[in-house]
Amino acid sequence: MSTLITTPFGFASTAAEVVAGIDLTGRRAVVTGGSSGIGVETARALAGAGAEVTLAVRDTAAGKRVAEDIAEDIAEDITAGTGGRDVLVAPLDLADLGSVARFAASWSGPLHLLVNNAGVMACPEQYTAQGHELQFATNHLGHFALTTALHGALAAAGGARIVQVSSTGHMLSPVVLDDIDFRFRRYDPWLAYGQSKTANVLFAVEATRRWAADRITANAVMPGAIYTNLQRHTGGSGTVPPELIKTVEQGAATSVLVATSPLLDGVGGRYFADCNEADVFDRRGAPLQGVARYALDPDAARRLWELSERMVAEPADAAQETVPEA
Repeated sequence: MSTLITTPFGFASTAAEVVAGIDLTGRRAVVTGGSSGIGVETARALAGAGAEVTLAVRDTAAGKRVAEDIAEDIAEDITAGTGGRDVLVAPLDLADLGSVARFAASWSGPLHLLVNNAGVMACPEQYTAQGHELQFATNHLGHFALTTALHGALAAAGGARIVQVSSTGHMLSPVVLDDIDFRFRRYDPWLAYGQSKTANVLFAVEATRRWAADRITANAVMPGAIYTNLQRHTGGSGTVPPELIKTVEQGAATSVLVATSPLLDGVGGRYFADCNEADVFDRRGAPLQGVARYALDPDAARRLWELSERMVAEPADAAQETVPEA
């Protein structure tokens, strides 16, 4: 493993601080889940630096309210000749591969920054129309389908970056390639979440390898523990010590840094937390620290990519019937 990348930023840094002095004029960005939580602050920072930002969201009404708020927030910068001039909104439901395909088909021109931010966490057992477990389908498979469909736009940008918003929750489970959809295992919301977040990291590893000739890089990030709608099924941030809780502005910082910092030019397939590359662990250590070695395994990344391609191609009539347990 090469030397870990370090930056002048850390736990308490905000999205605005890490992007200060970076000019994104002429760049186009997509932020999935950009209507709530850290997605809003990620979009705000990118737009404030001059990018055209598209909020890809399920609730377009909420997305429009956020877009208007961001536009007002940066209005003075626009008048001064800086700041984003366009904050757009487009419908995207990652659990619906038809919706993903429609979003990708509607995109034209280059795409410089893709922040795969949307996600669900520890939700009750649910399956998509294709029969795939909802957390894996939303957090990984929908983003996989979206990103591969936008490959041409990313390649056209020349040096495009993909940000995979993962979580320290990836340490709860590797991707169980033989039983992703809990057809045999007893469903556990945290194991399901864990493997979906591991999949986010593995995608960054394999996308960087496959698309090196296109100068596309992908990295995964751990935002930190933040009170957002993501915790709606868990009752909050659980047992995380108060001193480790971040604001949404701090939670968006690592995503924005990975998307924009010159220190990461040409860098991909890595995992960042608190605005720095994380140490690799062979077993769980202190809370919210490090990345599991299995999440960076190139062979697992290749196998997951190939399986994801097959899963995306499946017809929507393969819905899994959940059998109640006795």
